[in-house]
Amino acid sequence: MGWLRLRTLWRKLLRVERPVQSPAWWRGQDAAAVLLVCLLVALVSSWPWLVEPNLRAGMVAPFTVRAPQAARVVDSTALEQRREQMLPRTTVQVVDETASTVLLQRLDESLQAIEAQAGNAETLVKPVSLSEAERQWLQGLDRGERSAWEQQLRQAQQRMLSQGLAVGLAEEQLLQAASLQLDGLSSPARDVGARLLVHVLQGQSNLRSDPALSQRRIEALINQEGIPTIAVDTGDLVVQQGEPISAQAFDVLDYFGLVNRRPRPLSWLQHLVEALAACGLLVLLQRRWRPSLEPRQAMLSLATLLVVQGVNLWLGPLASPMLLLVPPTLLLAQGLGSGCGLAWLAAATLLWPLPLSGVLGVRLLVAAATGTAAAMAADRQRSRAGLLQLAVLLPAVAVLLQWLLLQGRGQPGQIDLLGEGLTLAGLLMLGLLLAPLVETSFGLLTRTRLLELADLERPLLRKLSCEAPGTFEHTLMIAGLAEEGARSIGADVDLVRTGALYHDVGKLHGPQWFIENQEGGNNPHDQLDDPYASAAILQAHVDEGLRLARRYRLPRPLADFIPEHQGTLKMGYFLHQARERNPGVPEERFRYRGPAPRSRETAILMLADGCEAALRSLPPTTTEDQAREMVRRILEARQRDGQLAASGISRTELELLIRAFVRVWKRMRHRRIPYPIPARKAFSA
Repeated sequence: MGWLRLRTLWRKLLRVERPVQSPAWWRGQDAAAVLLVCLLVALVSSWPWLVEPNLRAGMVAPFTVRAPQAARVVDSTALEQRREQMLPRTTVQVVDETASTVLLQRLDESLQAIEAQAGNAETLVKPVSLSEAERQWLQGLDRGERSAWEQQLRQAQQRMLSQGLAVGLAEEQLLQAASLQLDGLSSPARDVGARLLVHVLQGQSNLRSDPALSQRRIEALINQEGIPTIAVDTGDLVVQQGEPISAQAFDVLDYFGLVNRRPRPLSWLQHLVEALAACGLLVLLQRRWRPSLEPRQAMLSLATLLVVQGVNLWLGPLASPMLLLVPPTLLLAQGLGSGCGLAWLAAATLLWPLPLSGVLGVRLLVAAATGTAAAMAADRQRSRAGLLQLAVLLPAVAVLLQWLLLQGRGQPGQIDLLGEGLTLAGLLMLGLLLAPLVETSFGLLTRTRLLELADLERPLLRKLSCEAPGTFEHTLMIAGLAEEGARSIGADVDLVRTGALYHDVGKLHGPQWFIENQEGGNNPHDQLDDPYASAAILQAHVDEGLRLARRYRLPRPLADFIPEHQGTLKMGYFLHQARERNPGVPEERFRYRGPAPRSRETAILMLADGCEAALRSLPPTTTEDQAREMVRRILEARQRDGQLAASGISRTELELLIRAFVRVWKRMRHRRIPYPIPARKAFSA
């Protein structure tokens, strides 16, 4: 019984699994560009194993080491801490000659200004306030006396600057120092000169720090207080295999020469191959989940991985897994689907640089869980508002989860969780703002963009409704059928609906050649009377549709509906006409060039296109069983013709599609209550 249950469960999983579809073909140069980006990611990811020592503080010890002999090892961590503590009280300052020169120039400017003040008491430039007696004293000085007084001021300033001038010196002390320097002068000359020096020097400094002299003083103080060391006896356990290497243990290992600082090419090559394999697997998985994946989309995914690895290499242990993993996962899941977003998250998590300490391991686990939730939820959001709510909710839940886990480990205060959460919310909102630009640049097809493209006021759809109204109504009918069919088998409803609206835009090149636009008039194909030319016109509506898709920049998954909804079907009417004239006409000349549907969504549209006209033409007396049988014949004919071989639609799903199409037909043919129309009264004069 257990084996039967497992087999049943496995079959259910296979039914849920997306069908295997042929990935789109890449040109050689595109594949080479993707491979080059993969190589860059691998080089950045493996760089630490090429340039860093084989051991470092914080990593897990690969072996057990005991001290081979007794020794006293310098404790580099304690030594650095002591240096940092000594730094504020060991900074050596020297006189900056450039600053002194600037202050001397300011004194000369002030002397010129005070000379002008002595001649005119109302001048606007007043370096110092002068009494009437001091102003008369200045006016009474001849040129020689003034020159001697100014020279004494310059010499006094030079003596003060040679001792060093502190920026925070109080004004009273600075005035007292200036007065002492001018002690040999008489009262007016000393008082005015001292105030003038205070005006020039107040709040200024001519000192700068000298790193070399400061370092010498630090080393001298350390030698006086003693260099911190670690005492090791023979046989002492230095590190235990499987446990993190402490900073002190690393100093001891380095002392005994057990730290290899030379490049390790073999280890580097191993990690290079592992990273390259991870990138290759990422691309393969994304092509598996999204067969229409374009090279530029694969390069976007790899480029984000390259940025994450580069930031990891730059920041080291300070890198935040939450900030680096969640935003790219959300963006890729929106544009490429949940599967592609999860594949990127798995690759980025596996390539996260080692070692993973206890706290970093917890944070990486929470980031992976948050990214998984983001990938699963992003593909289901149908509006920008929903994504905005997700950008607020995810950081809040992540911060709470990290706090609970770190609280359980007794380490809640090591990380600024609130700041990290706010930064994550800001990055997610910035990503939402930039999403339309990224969508356009890389051809991403998010759920919200699908809904925007399905707006009937879009220029191309509006043009179709005005110039080919019959085709437009035809597309609306098919959209209803295809949407119900997609919902019945679990396909992408939004993609099918939007693809249905654009699948026949190529008929804009000549609407009159298609019967739904002829409104009961003459059929130009009858006047043409050339089945080969008529077949070329039908094929042209596919080619013209692809041209319009490129012109209006429709994403590739939508453009695929244009040729694949016709596949390689026969143009039966014109083939019959041609064989009436020449029975040996090859059938291939009257088939669409394809390709046949390569996804369930395009196959659903093909089947809906084939059933729409037949269902509308059924008489009112048709029963549900008769309608179902007719739809079954059409679908089985498509299957026998090989049109569904690459779509992945199973026989069971075909039956579900038959029922879905008939349900829509039943809604289309509902009866209305007949309203009595009163007879118009005759007009009497």
